[in-house]
Order: sequence, then structure tokens, then C-alpha cells
Amino acid sequence: MLYPAPVERLIAELSKLPGIGPKSAQRLALHLVKAPEAEVESLSAALLDIKKTLRLCGRCFNLSEGELCRICADPRRDPSIVCVVEEARDVISIERTGEFKGLYHVLGGAISPIDGIGPEQLRIPELLRRLREEGVRELIVATNPTVEGEATMLYIAEEARALGVRTTRPASGLPVGGDLEYADEVTLGRALRGRCEV
Repeated sequence: MLYPAPVERLIAELSKLPGIGPKSAQRLALHLVKAPEAEVESLSAALLDIKKTLRLCGRCFNLSEGELCRICADPRRDPSIVCVVEEARDVISIERTGEFKGLYHVLGGAISPIDGIGPEQLRIPELLRRLREEGVRELIVATNPTVEGEATMLYIAEEARALGVRTTRPASGLPVGGDLEYADEVTLGRALRGRCEV
């Protein structure tokens, strides 16, 4: 052991967090060792608070402090347009654009037969119930552009069409400031298929 047992334990726990490798965990642990006790207590209280107070929204399954999340509870949002995402972090990404004014539905993952994840293991049955009961006109399926995300999008689109709900997906293609010569064939192909009038 390089450090006293409490520091080693903290490093081990921090290493379990996504995106935190052993070196980052060590750096964070040593920062916390040097930090004022009040700062460490504040961090500890914040961690405990999210476990005690956060829950999933009863409508869209986004993170929430109450029965409904802030987005579902906002009367200014358009309930006839629902954007389907894989995880709650995707809601934050879309909200940062300031472009979407509808509601969301968080699936909790993507269809992945190899991992034993089918539609029943996700929140797809709840989504279909919303489509039948809430007067949704358009469903935007914003799953990740992975094999699993595409399979999920196709499954949801087929189910939504059977219910008479218009289904779209965000355009994908070239990033702003990107060069054509560096774009892969799939990205460039999608950009050409998703072209619009100028």
C-alpha cells in the first residue's frame, strides 16, 4: 500500500466512477485529503442528498425531486411533441441547445440482444402508453448513432407508426467547422440524405 488505508479506500471508490481512472482517482483523493473539512462535509452531504431526494419522473423517467420533473411540470412545454432519449444526460444535452420545447421520454438504455436487453427491459411499454393516451403528434427519436441506438430507433419508429404518430429523428451529418475530407463515408452519406433548402 502506498497510502494509509482510508486514502486507499477512497481511491478505490473514486476509481469506480465512470471516466475516473486510477491516476485521476488518486489526484482527487489527495485533493480531498488537503481540502478543508467543511468542503469535504459539503461534498459528502451533496452525495447523500442525491440518493435521498432524487427519483425518476413519473411521466418521462428523467431525474426529478418530485412526482414530475421540472420539464414535465412546465406548462409552457408542448406535450404533443416527445423526444425519446437513452439516458437522462441526453436530456441535458438537448436542453442546452435551447431549441426543443416539447417533452421527453428517457428509455434507460438501448436495445441490445447480446446483453439481453429487449424492449421490455427499457421504458418502451411506458412510451407506447404515452403515445396512446397523451395525444402526441410527433415523436423525435434521438437515440445514439450506434448499432444499439439504431435498432432501438427502428423498433420505436415501427411501433409509433402503427399508432399513427409521426416519427422523426434529428438530422446527422457534418459538424460545424468540419472539413469534408475528414468526414467518414457514413457521416457524409447521412449529411447528403438529410440535406435541406438554403
